Amino acid sequence: MRYRTLGNSGAVVSTYALGTMTFGAEADQEMAHTLLDTYLEAGGTFVDTADVYSAGVSEEMIGSWLASHPTEREQIVLATKGRFPMGTGPNDRGTSRRHLTRALDASLRRLGTDHVDLYQLHAWDPVTPLEETLRFLDDAVRSGKIGYYGFSNFLGWQLTKAVHVARALGFTPPVTVQPQYSLLVREIESEIVPAALDAGLGLLPWSPLGGGWLSGKYRRDTDPTGATRLGEDPARGMEAWGPRNKQERTWRIIDAVAGIAAEIGATSAQVSLAWLEVQPAVTSVILGARSVEQLSENLSAAQVQLSAEHLEQLSALSSPVVSDYPYGEAADAQRFREIGY
Repeated sequence: MRYRTLGNSGAVVSTYALGTMTFGAEADQEMAHTLLDTYLEAGGTFVDTADVYSAGVSEEMIGSWLASHPTEREQIVLATKGRFPMGTGPNDRGTSRRHLTRALDASLRRLGTDHVDLYQLHAWDPVTPLEETLRFLDDAVRSGKIGYYGFSNFLGWQLTKAVHVARALGFTPPVTVQPQYSLLVREIESEIVPAALDAGLGLLPWSPLGGGWLSGKYRRDTDPTGATRLGEDPARGMEAWGPRNKQERTWRIIDAVAGIAAEIGATSAQVSLAWLEVQPAVTSVILGARSVEQLSENLSAAQVQLSAEHLEQLSALSSPVVSDYPYGEAADAQRFREIGY
């Protein structure tokens, strides 16, 4: 396992994090605890959850494990999130001081701890004034309830605005942003990655295997089964997911990943994860798992180092499909400047 600082903070985390969205949904408490044990034995130190994962059950399962592993708790960097509905009232959601105060306290109770190392806004809130949200986060840091804070699912302008408002008001700055990112989903490279690099924030990619498409279990001649995080209808297969050109791009990437995996003696999942781990601004890749076997296979990506040729091949083949302007080659040329002429 390799380690990096948590964005622009001094805290150190493993480059693969354990995501716990499956806890309480696809993993019962016994399995959840086994997954945590397996992750720590592999050298992992970063556990990510959220209050809405199984309506708080994920946090409760982690809390019960932490209670029986006090020594391990000292080594874990623990992260959770708040923003989405945890009740039916109008104040049971959002990033207002009122909601986040209650959401954070409830998360701490379920986790059985007096603080979390990283608290993340699960999404942008267009209703609450940003200054109110950032002041709450600054207060939470100063009170010791959270060590650091970050964002999830923010757009580039939202991320940059939050960074500069915090700076202007003298608030504690954010350290991370958690977006969807994989060989299949690279659109964040247009705005979000540059914004993160500019602010010194660490990326925490979720769905690094593209909802399972990069795991190696799907083939062109076989319809997928089971739900994935990309939202297609498994019963209808790829026909339900995007235009034909996007489907063909997906299969080209899957085929290339499988070819490299066969060449170097790894799995498709490990190759996909190894590519993502070394992308600019990435701090830690979030791994979800339903079984010990799946988690162990994915964690073994830490031992896979792709050659420069393989990295270039995958990057070129999976280049994000964006509109011609203000992105595309012509627009990129407008933003390029060579020193000397």
